[in-house]
Amino acid sequence: MPTNVKSRRPAIRRETLLKAVASSTAVETDDSIKQIESRLKARRGRFKTLSLS
Repeated sequence: MPTNVKSRRPAIRRETLLKAVASSTAVETDDSIKQIESRLKARRGRFKTLSLS
């Protein structure tokens, strides 16, 4: 059996990542998840030209 076989992880969708970040931030800041998620989707930041890797 080869030892250099890498297991592939399923790709994480952007929506799933945004939901996870929004819910984590909502717990810490007492804001609503929908409000934070909409801010993240709007991409109104200094780095809006950058995309997630």
